Amino acid sequence: MRPPGGHPARRVRAEGTLARDLALPLGAVGAALLVTALMLTGGTGRAMPVLALFAVLTVAVALRTRLLLVPVAALVSWMFYDGFVLHQRAELAFRAPDRLSLLVLLLAAVVGAGCAAVVRAVRRP
Repeated sequence: MRPPGGHPARRVRAEGTLARDLALPLGAVGAALLVTALMLTGGTGRAMPVLALFAVLTVAVALRTRLLLVPVAALVSWMFYDGFVLHQRAELAFRAPDRLSLLVLLLAAVVGAGCAAVVRAVRRP
């Protein structure tokens, strides 16, 4: 006998799918808001603490997004960080600090995706 309204497991799965679909756009909005707050408060001059903030944001997005979009999440975070924190005129470069920040954000995305994979594996029966 089925409960009214369909199978409850399918509803939960659909909600998880929506969250994964919206994680990347919401992460981009979060990065834009973070850059805006930093520019308004003058916090763009401290590159390493700001990179740590972007890494935390990237981990949070990678936890919720689809596995194929994890590198895109890191790239979006890097573009905001590189363009507005390191170079402050929306210019992207690829010098040593730029490469280091890209590597840090890619590693943050991998950590987030790995943690999400472990959680999904534990939840499966």
